[in-house]
Amino acid sequence: MYKVSEFSRMTGLSKETLRYYAEVKLLEPIYIDPHNKYRYYDNGSYLIARLLVYLRKFNFTIQEMLEVVRDESFDNLELLIEEKREKLVLEKMRIQAIIDEMDEFFEIERGDEEND
Repeated sequence: MYKVSEFSRMTGLSKETLRYYAEVKLLEPIYIDPHNKYRYYDNGSYLIARLLVYLRKFNFTIQEMLEVVRDESFDNLELLIEEKREKLVLEKMRIQAIIDEMDEFFEIERGDEEND
């Protein structure tokens, strides 16, 4: 078992994030010492924590991460990641279109100045 400080170093999740994840029932300690209130995690918790790190990087919301963790078989994980990927691709295209419009706008503005 790992104390929260050690677990935090191992997983890259801050102590605050671990507390929050426990509060929302995303990643709860496997044991809380009744005397000193120290929280402990195990190797299974480590695997879930590493998955959560990736899901955060993949722009998953807390609600989406809860959905993944509650599906203990992870049957839907690939589908959820693919759906998230598609949303990100669409968002990338939307942002690129805005950037292209900005570039066009400045080209028009620069062209008007050169004609003066």
